[in-house]
Amino acid sequence: MASVELEHIRKVYDNGHTAVHDASFHVADGEFVVLVGPSGCGKTTLLRMIAGLEDVTDGRLTIGDRVVNDLPPAERDVAMVFQNYALYPHMSVYDNMAFGLRRRKLPKDEVDRRVREAAKTLDIEAVLDRRPKELSGGQRQRVAVGRAIVRQPAVFLFDEPLSNLDAKLRTQTRAELTKLHRRLEATMIYVTHDQVEALTMGDRIVVVEGGLIQQVDTPMGVYHRPANRFVAGFIGSPAMNFFEGTLERGDGEGLVFRADDGAFTLALGAEVSAQAAGHLGRAVALGVRPEAVGVAATAATSGMAEGAAWEGVGTWEMEVVEAMGSEVVFHARKGEAVVVARVGPQRLPAAGATVELAFDAGRVHLFDGATGDAVASGAAVDALAEVL
Repeated sequence: MASVELEHIRKVYDNGHTAVHDASFHVADGEFVVLVGPSGCGKTTLLRMIAGLEDVTDGRLTIGDRVVNDLPPAERDVAMVFQNYALYPHMSVYDNMAFGLRRRKLPKDEVDRRVREAAKTLDIEAVLDRRPKELSGGQRQRVAVGRAIVRQPAVFLFDEPLSNLDAKLRTQTRAELTKLHRRLEATMIYVTHDQVEALTMGDRIVVVEGGLIQQVDTPMGVYHRPANRFVAGFIGSPAMNFFEGTLERGDGEGLVFRADDGAFTLALGAEVSAQAAGHLGRAVALGVRPEAVGVAATAATSGMAEGAAWEGVGTWEMEVVEAMGSEVVFHARKGEAVVVARVGPQRLPAAGATVELAFDAGRVHLFDGATGDAVASGAAVDALAEVL
């Protein structure tokens, strides 16, 4: 296996469009790194440059101890799994997996050994004689992965490989790929727009938007300590709530957030106040995760009560209540302000009724109103991230 290093990589197409701006990150030998971002953000372009399917305009790309900017794909020792599987329809599963090895003129017994070992690893031994049209979507995906495994490359590249699967199969295959990584101890770079895949699969996550690297961190680091407002809003489901406002001095040394629309004021926790002291009197955005919102009457006894600093934010009108068994997601409105909350199973007022809400002031985030850069993250958040 090998490490991968991108140093100030840039991609500009012939029409002048810049798809990737000054991208730099490192993938350690044996690491599973996920590139995540919305459609058109540049993540697939980055992957294709690593594979050699796109030229690098500027910067240096290293795989192992070799600079590969000018090497063709066949000489980079990488294997890529595509979104559409790219299987030969007229060949059996065995022949699809063996095709690349035969072209490299490996001995017949070596080809057979690699194919059967990969098939056993992926639990597709029973379908080696079938053709792709006779397989389910999940089986086709395993064949595509198996074709990459038999090559024993230095780096595995995955381009949204699960997007064509239904939700249940996607969850199952996601777990299988994670176990496969542990078994092979392989270097893997995986592209997806699905934040759940990113959070559950990657050793580290590279968040991309507008051709720019927004943040490189562990899954819990990205979730609990987002570098900016984009990362905070993109990672997490339901998405983080944002409220525009300003910071004022409160009683004692703490700060108070005052929403611009007058919906509420919130006395901030000591840790957040200390981090945001330099933004006193300046425009900021308050970020509140759905799990840091609760009904005032039950927040203090909720499952997230330990270490919480619940502060009331007034009366809100219920708009939508979604009971999902293990949790309840609800949407509430106060004037123009809307908040989405995720709470434990409990009886809530129906849509149209009013309810007193509370925010956990120790787990909120603050972002600069002009740049969107992170200003503060709650102390309880850091403690939780260390545990996870």
